[in-house]
Amino acid sequence: MNNQHSHAYIVGGGIAGLATAVLLIRDAKFAAQRIHLFEARRITGGSLDAAGNPDDGYVVRGGRMFEAHFGCTFDLLEGIPTLHDPHISVTEDIQSFTQEIVTSSRSRLVAHGERQDAPRYELSLRDKWNLLRLSQLGEEALQGLTIENYFHPGFFQSAFWVMWSTMFAFKPCHSVVEMRRYMRRFMHLLPGFNRLEGIHRTRLNQFDSIVRPIEHWLRNQGVHIHTDCPVRDISFDARGQHVQGISFASSTGRESIQVSGADRVFITLGSMTDDSVLGSMHHPPEIADTHADHAGAWSLWRQIASHSPKFGRPDVFAGDTTCTQWLSFTVTMPHGKFFDHMQGFTHNVAGSGGLVTFRHSGWLMSVVLAHQPHFSDQPDYVHTFWGYGLHPERSGDHIRKPMLESSGAEILDELAYHLRLGEEADALLHDANCIPCLMPNITTQFMPRKMNDRPEVIPEGAQNFAFTGQFVELPEDTVFTVEYSIRSAQTAVYGLCATDKTPTPLYRGFEKPSVVRRALRCILNNGP
Repeated sequence: MNNQHSHAYIVGGGIAGLATAVLLIRDAKFAAQRIHLFEARRITGGSLDAAGNPDDGYVVRGGRMFEAHFGCTFDLLEGIPTLHDPHISVTEDIQSFTQEIVTSSRSRLVAHGERQDAPRYELSLRDKWNLLRLSQLGEEALQGLTIENYFHPGFFQSAFWVMWSTMFAFKPCHSVVEMRRYMRRFMHLLPGFNRLEGIHRTRLNQFDSIVRPIEHWLRNQGVHIHTDCPVRDISFDARGQHVQGISFASSTGRESIQVSGADRVFITLGSMTDDSVLGSMHHPPEIADTHADHAGAWSLWRQIASHSPKFGRPDVFAGDTTCTQWLSFTVTMPHGKFFDHMQGFTHNVAGSGGLVTFRHSGWLMSVVLAHQPHFSDQPDYVHTFWGYGLHPERSGDHIRKPMLESSGAEILDELAYHLRLGEEADALLHDANCIPCLMPNITTQFMPRKMNDRPEVIPEGAQNFAFTGQFVELPEDTVFTVEYSIRSAQTAVYGLCATDKTPTPLYRGFEKPSVVRRALRCILNNGP
């Protein structure tokens, strides 16, 4: 197959779609001018987005965790120059920044206004046995089970669970299969788990540090990136082996493309951030009708899945928003008073601590003070920080109503209460602008599932198309990571385009005796 004469159509401009475009050029030798990427929103990046300005306030819906063994990610970004220096790759910049600002939290948990330095795990003998057993069980025995189906109720009161759930965004109603994968995939991080050691960070937010450099590189190569162009429909042949056409909306109306057997189509399934809604300092987010947008990513997957059971079961993941939602908030301040206070309180300079979780918060609220500036256009005098509540449906402890019904000002009041700021709150948070963001589908990828609920990247019989993103099946790897999306892109491109390359090998620390021994010691001793 001569890829130089084929067209490639990429549906979805998130990190999976962007990575697919890079790999098509770099490794599959596609002509960049024959690659078309369709994104429904005005910007690419998918869930790795950032927006705003110092006057109206900045917004980051969320960010993904990085660590040293994200081989697919670092392989991809090694060939992408940073925007501030074309001689430095994004991979080099992440690694350099991680050495400059080393993560080691001195205040991972806060309880009753007091910081907890390197909290003990508080696991019972039963909890320890269940954790060790989980990492050894096969996935077949755990199909469809939730975390709360597997663990005893007392487990969810432990410091280990509070740290685990807020670091990875797990809830008791989520899939125990996914928790098992996380236990195995990140076993090597357990010795520094209660200080968040081993975590890598980008110099700026992930949109500015990763998405913008990739998009800049792609446009310079000649890739056609079509934003504000939601794909409405994808047509298949009767056997579900060939994509025959793509229908999308543009500024000129509804358009369609005929796809040949020599062309290649890459489709990102689902979306973690569909139906996200912003609030303001004085108003909570308006809860959206999640069935109102019939052109969203979930509707498209449902349309695709109607052609064949091999294309997955989207309704397994989307629907129960109580189990899949949380609320994040971004705070912008024209001064550094709150940062000065938090650096003294946590014993961490901004950027070196990571999540600070308020253990007894009804919302299970956490905040992160990133290294400043966090946005490419952020003035020196402006400071921003991010936070989220894992259980926004619950009542607050000071603001006696659900977080999802609370304004930005009320969220800051709740934060001040847990920090015991008292009369200092007005001075430290003066002129702060807190913008809440409710994300009903943010942890859909964690929902309990069975075999075949997620489709293969290249379904059996597929000739000219592949699926990518968080809702495809990649054995052993962990969803809700940039690594998973990029691995799906590698699997799709290398498998569909007749290259001699294979996906970057998965780091298998759970098979290394030294890693297992250190992890076992941490669990049995209730901490490092």
